[in-house]
Amino acid sequence: MIGKLNHVAIAVPDLEAATRLYRDTLGGTVSAPVPQPAHGVTVVFVTLPNTKIELLHPLGESSPIRGFLDKNPTGGVHHVCFEVEDILAARDQMKATGARVLGDGQPKIGAHDKPVLFLHPKDFLGTLVELEQA
Repeated sequence: MIGKLNHVAIAVPDLEAATRLYRDTLGGTVSAPVPQPAHGVTVVFVTLPNTKIELLHPLGESSPIRGFLDKNPTGGVHHVCFEVEDILAARDQMKATGARVLGDGQPKIGAHDKPVLFLHPKDFLGTLVELEQA
């Protein structure tokens, strides 16, 4: 069911420093910061030949990333994102196997302007999984 790895998301306490690290130290192609108010984050994408790295920084006091950074003050891997052909079919398959879909179970529009869902980390070896419609 899952397709290619779309991105690995890393929560960062300092978006400018993280951008410099990936751009200047590692030589990556880095996007401009893009605020995503609906998700409570600002994102920067690092484009790699085979996938992307998504740098996540809290946007606003109620950002879901803020709690993650409170527990991991230096940042860390937040989630992995896999592409799926049909987000609704993927959701239904996940539910049928007992996997928990976070939120109300309805896809939201993600940072790539495509429908996304998140799956509970306790059902995936401690890893938060995002599914994005390809």
